[in-house]
This record gives sequence, structure tokens and C-alpha cells, in this order.
Amino acid sequence: MGYQALLVGRADGIATITMNRPEARNALNLTRREEMLGALDEIERDPAVRVVLLTGAGGHFSAGGDVKNMQKKHTAAEGRARVESLNRFVLRLFNFSKPTIAMVDGFAVGAGCNIALGCDMIVASDRAKFGEVFLKIGLVPDGGGTWLLQRLVGLAKAKELVLTAEIIDAAEALRIGLVNRVVPAAELERATRALAAKIAAGPPLAATLAKSLLNRAATVDLAAALEGEAFGQSNAITSEDHAEGVRAFLEKRTPKFQGR
Repeated sequence: MGYQALLVGRADGIATITMNRPEARNALNLTRREEMLGALDEIERDPAVRVVLLTGAGGHFSAGGDVKNMQKKHTAAEGRARVESLNRFVLRLFNFSKPTIAMVDGFAVGAGCNIALGCDMIVASDRAKFGEVFLKIGLVPDGGGTWLLQRLVGLAKAKELVLTAEIIDAAEALRIGLVNRVVPAAELERATRALAAKIAAGPPLAATLAKSLLNRAATVDLAAALEGEAFGQSNAITSEDHAEGVRAFLEKRTPKFQGR
């Protein structure tokens, strides 16, 4: 499938989606949002892909919404329609069956920040910057920011970041738990791909089930979480990957998981 504003590549069980609008710091327009949804649909159908990397071209992840397109006066209905296209993508990304990693260099602000937060993990370069900058232009966070952010940094810190619209650097993002790892910019791709390869070598079915359980756990009580684990384990325990994992453990070798 061809894309206007994305680059999509696949190798060694890893699919890479690159937002490719560097002249605008990968600002998000309607075309980009719909193409990203299409890319996820295409990747999900490919059993060879086990992990997805999401990144941006030209030294930046994404500067969020395209402010140049906001100069026209919009009606409330038009504003809602624009947000709903972003909402569909963020919800699809958060619930995506395969593990996802945001590889962030440069700016990840506004909706760009929230797309990164929608991934399962974030690896940032030491020159990355994050910010919920919506209030700077008189808007409220969208793209799931009000929900995703506080799950990572807590309610008080989330309110601070949103209400001050402060842009923070990678070191501060790591300190508050917004990102998983920070590496030198020159090592960003190598380090992120090494993490992706480690996950891709694991059992795909168990990874999918575990991701779903973790996503759900924060919004249910312990009894519901335990029930979910029992359901997931009943599926995992009958898989060929489980049998292979046990054999490999007993034979003291690296398992070769096939996703069955």
C-alpha cells in the first residue's frame, strides 16, 4: 500500500512506521491520521510482524496538530470531527495487538506527545522534548492526553504539565516516568531496535495477551484482573509456544517461538 505522508518498512519481525513530513516537524493533518490507521491495519494482518516502531523523519517525532491549518475559524462540529479522526488512531494504537514502541527524537508535543504516550514504551534521545502545549493556543489536550498522561506520571504532575503547557527535556521525562529509556541521539535507532528485537524474539501470543491484561488492569478491580489472567493463561497454556518454552528451558537453549 502506498502512503503520501508515511514510510512503512518491515524487517526481522519489526515494522517501522515513520511520519514523513519533516518540513513541518511531522505535524499531523487529516491525511496523516487516516494513513496511520491504514498502516496499523495492514501491519496487524502480517503474521511476520511482532513489534511496531513509530517514529518521525527529519530529527523530530511530531509537533502535533498543524497550527497553520487552524487559522480558519471552525465550528464546534468541525472541531469535533477533526478530533475524532485522531481519537480513532490513538485508540487503535493503544489497543493494538502487537507491542508498540515510540522512538522519539526532537519534539513530541501536543498530539505528537500523546501519540507517543499511546505506545507501549517510549525510547527517547537525549535531545527529545515533550509537552502538553495545547493551552498555549487556547485548546484542551486531545488524543487521549488527559487519560494517558496521568497513568504514567500521576494526577498532580499531569495537571502541572497541562496547565503550565511546559515543554520538558528527556532527562525530566525519564525522571517522572514519562519515558522508558533515554539514550544519546546517535544511538537512538540502534538502542530502540535492540529493544524491539528482544521483544520480537519472545512468544507473540503471550505478548498480546499480557499487553491486553496490563492495559485493562488499571481500570478494573483485583477480582476482575485475576479473572482476566485466568482467561489469558487458559489460552497461553495450550499454545505451542508454551510447550517450546518449557522444552527450551529444560534443554538449556534459547526458545524459538512461532506464534502458535
